[in-house]
Amino acid sequence: MSSSDSKAITQNKRTARNEIDMIHGGLAGKIMLFALPIAAASILQQLFNSADSAVIGQFSSPEALAAVGLNAEPIGIILGLITGLSVGVNVLIARYIGMNRRKEIPAAIHTSMLFSLIVGVILMICGLVAARPLLILISTPDNILDLGVRYLQIYMLGSPFIVIYNFASAILRAKGDTRRPLYALISAGILNVILNLFFVIVCRLNVTGVALATDISNALSAALTVSFLMKETDEFHLSLRNLRLKGENVKRLLAIGLPAGIQEAVFCVSNVFIQAAINGFGSDAIAGSAAALNFEYFGYFAVAAFTQAATTFISQNHAAGQKKRCGKIFLYCLIFGALAGAVLSVPIALSGTFFMRIFSSKEAVLMYAIRRNRLVLLWEYLVTLYEIPAAVLRGRGHSLLPSVEILCGTILFRLIWLFTVFARHPVYEVLCLVWPVSWLLTAAALYISILIMKKLNLYD
Repeated sequence: MSSSDSKAITQNKRTARNEIDMIHGGLAGKIMLFALPIAAASILQQLFNSADSAVIGQFSSPEALAAVGLNAEPIGIILGLITGLSVGVNVLIARYIGMNRRKEIPAAIHTSMLFSLIVGVILMICGLVAARPLLILISTPDNILDLGVRYLQIYMLGSPFIVIYNFASAILRAKGDTRRPLYALISAGILNVILNLFFVIVCRLNVTGVALATDISNALSAALTVSFLMKETDEFHLSLRNLRLKGENVKRLLAIGLPAGIQEAVFCVSNVFIQAAINGFGSDAIAGSAAALNFEYFGYFAVAAFTQAATTFISQNHAAGQKKRCGKIFLYCLIFGALAGAVLSVPIALSGTFFMRIFSSKEAVLMYAIRRNRLVLLWEYLVTLYEIPAAVLRGRGHSLLPSVEILCGTILFRLIWLFTVFARHPVYEVLCLVWPVSWLLTAAALYISILIMKKLNLYD
């Protein structure tokens, strides 16, 4: 046997080990095997991102912490759009696998990766231009405006790396490989923490330092995931010389990804309006909310992992005609997602100031964090009730409906709440209640829609 044959056999074994058969056999174990690395990756990424706030909070000023924290929602708009578009990539590849049209996968991969670069550059330019007007629009206090603008502009320089990583990870996850994207994030996250400490403590770069650390670590995660694809020897192999846009694949990617991306982005737009209301309570409220928000991401990311599992498993099984399995996938992802979200949010919400002191020791900041925890973090697992059915619909090819309903349940309802309920009762707790109430209303709308679709035989 030649050395090339031996390498090919080794690579094929590695490929088989990384790929999950979603169409045959038991589901519960495979869903857990798929989702847990995604949850771990997202939570680790958030932990590393939280290092930005922790380092700034402990080694700089409350104003610097607030400047980083107030950018959470504007950055969330960008990340939401990227995440939604990557869902389109995931569904596109997963459907080709489910329909056994594997010869079409290489063109889809090369289209997706070139498209990711284009989207990343566009987002970078838009972010650099819009940073100051956006932060002024959300009533950022004058004492932290310049710091906030500087952080956001430097952060946006890394947009291409973020898009490339998410698209490459979506390709790998479409075939069930959730481990290597996790490895990439762990490596990048460790680098992020080291650079945070170096830039802030040693170089005294303040918010500039944590933003640069984030950009460099994002570049590493993008490089690693791209290298994983370039080392593949099957239809998942990426060759930079073959990067081309195929119109049919772009159209299919956008048909699923664009509604999901707009939904995620507009979801954060509604939170930007809420952030503007929080800004009205002063820099202590901004810093306290930012500290609490770091932990809210943990519960949400646990749910989001099973959301991605639902989309990918449904996509493959629905394309393969395995419709009975789709119902089981929905049930498993709903139960597992709710349990995971509760485990990661409820204990922290009930812990008082214990975890919040990681970010600040100022009592006023801590009190705002605790008040938000009791009304938002304690109920974070409720997002499962609308995220999972929305993921199931997207996996079946119905992307527009869940996006519209989630938009109505988030931005429309939350704006109504801000200008009616909160306007009459401008209390911090009343503002925080908008999140759990909107989650329940959105879930109810989605379940009603699914029932109507089934009666009309539209839920194919």
